[in-house]
Amino acid sequence: MRLHIINTETAILLSKQAGLSWQELQAVNPDYNTSLGPWSQDEIVEYLNDEYKGLEPEASVQVAMLVQSPSLTRELTFSG
Repeated sequence: MRLHIINTETAILLSKQAGLSWQELQAVNPDYNTSLGPWSQDEIVEYLNDEYKGLEPEASVQVAMLVQSPSLTRELTFSG
């Protein structure tokens, strides 16, 4: 499965909407700033581990939760 990381004004989202262009992602996320991807699950986990400290649960768990969920997006959560 291919995923996007979407940065908005208020959150960092993971998205399963890999077939969408950045313009389409912007249309469904009104406070859209930028996005990365689509990337494989392993690429997403590696990037999140390198760039975002304090993810809770860890990146691999949050990616797995999105993949197993019927939801198209998931907001990343951090400790503290």
